[in-house]
Amino acid sequence: MPEALYLTESDEANRLVAQEPLALLIGFALDQQVTVPTAFLGPQKLRERIGALDAKSIAAMDPAELVMVFRERPAIHRFPASMARRVQELCAVIAEEYDGDAERVWAEATDAADLRKRIGGLPGFGAMKITGLGSVLALQFGVEAARELVPEHPCLGKIHSPEDLAEYQAAKRAHRETQRQLARTNPA
Repeated sequence: MPEALYLTESDEANRLVAQEPLALLIGFALDQQVTVPTAFLGPQKLRERIGALDAKSIAAMDPAELVMVFRERPAIHRFPASMARRVQELCAVIAEEYDGDAERVWAEATDAADLRKRIGGLPGFGAMKITGLGSVLALQFGVEAARELVPEHPCLGKIHSPEDLAEYQAAKRAHRETQRQLARTNPA
């Protein structure tokens, strides 16, 4: 297990997402229409505001109360209500299907297909998040079942320093621009 994942500018948040599996999953859940650092700082903010990251406790929270936690300034996400619901749904799945132990999502996967199915069964985890989380699990945590999920393009699993994060973000922007140009020149 890495000591930290360099996905934010906060050493504490970087350690949290590396050492707490639920924090890692929450960060991925929040990685939508915000920067990577904003998404992965979210679990730290959430823990500070509610005291602990516990899937069963978060799943059992009053939804309106959780939305207020997400809206507290600075907001955890630019869409606090929908992301509070998403995180609560994620925690409910972890609580019900994995007895509150988020690491079981990958630790008990028998192979890449099983891991893909487990990650894809989490609320809000589509193809991009499957490969994103898979790359982190394979390249940072050494999860063998995740090796096949690592994409060819720049991915979060290849980030080992703040400099790598900056390079990743630049490469991601370039990749997206290339995809946009291809779409414009080859309309369907």
